[in-house]
Amino acid sequence: MTITQEQSAWFAETFTTLVDNVEQVVLGKRHVIELAFTAMVSEGHLLLEDYPGTGKTSLARAMGRSVQGTSSRIQFTPDLLPGDVTGITVYDQRRGEFEFHQGPIFANVVLADEINRASPKTQSALLEVMEEGHVTVDGITRDVGVPFLVVATQNPVEQAGTYRLPEAQLDRFLMKTSLGYPDHAATLRILEASGEASREVAPVVTPQGIVSMADIARGGYLAPLVLDYIARLVDATRLAREVRLGVSVRGALALTKASRTWALAHGRTYVTPDDVKALAVPVLAHRLILDPEAEFDGVTAEAVIGQVLLYVVPPTQQERADERRQRENV
Repeated sequence: MTITQEQSAWFAETFTTLVDNVEQVVLGKRHVIELAFTAMVSEGHLLLEDYPGTGKTSLARAMGRSVQGTSSRIQFTPDLLPGDVTGITVYDQRRGEFEFHQGPIFANVVLADEINRASPKTQSALLEVMEEGHVTVDGITRDVGVPFLVVATQNPVEQAGTYRLPEAQLDRFLMKTSLGYPDHAATLRILEASGEASREVAPVVTPQGIVSMADIARGGYLAPLVLDYIARLVDATRLAREVRLGVSVRGALALTKASRTWALAHGRTYVTPDDVKALAVPVLAHRLILDPEAEFDGVTAEAVIGQVLLYVVPPTQQERADERRQRENV
């Protein structure tokens, strides 16, 4: 699909409107908000890992309210059951038949708060729906609708009563990022507004608008040299000596989809190596399984991706221009 100039302009304008809307609540974190909406439009899911009180829940709630659809919040606890997430089948004695009661997972934007507090059995209830967009209960498959985004939060410092997310589930999150503490100017603005009533953001786009953005994003142009660059980055993660298990094919596809969205959000219909670099850490780092000795030495997945970006040479602008001319002459 070829993207028209009108579609490109509408995409960038709508994306900016969404980011501006959420930035009214989450001050001074525009880059993270852009990453979050990139995950949404790329039909992926977002994991926010950060310290308490940094605005993780506020970001997820504001994203849900920016879309004029349905949103829900699931507070994950050790006693939460899979049926509490997906829904259960209940026998109706008056009608003499079973009736399905939907769980909170049936929403356009689902906030999975403190996801690592639930047991692995309950966490696994999300695997099917995050990958396929539907749940299967008592042998019957039900779609959750589109768009569908899971925004999960977890606290990295409090480990009592928590369960580490399985690697298979981490791989289903398109991005993992953190908000961090606001800078001094943003902190002052937060404190000045502390005596006011809580600000609620208004919906600025319909669910169908998000679906249309996702359709447009699929048409973003990725030159063969840029695709080769993504493949070389992924290969390099598998060869790094600090890594026991590198990025999967799902991770490479995620970086490809997210790069298309990121390029369109910044007014371009084609992806550049800089787009890939900007997303490499949030898209790839959480998919690495480090060697235990490297972890003991303080090596982080983010540092490994940083080294890979330095080691793998991106295609130059001249090489991409030569490739384009060659393609036009064929």
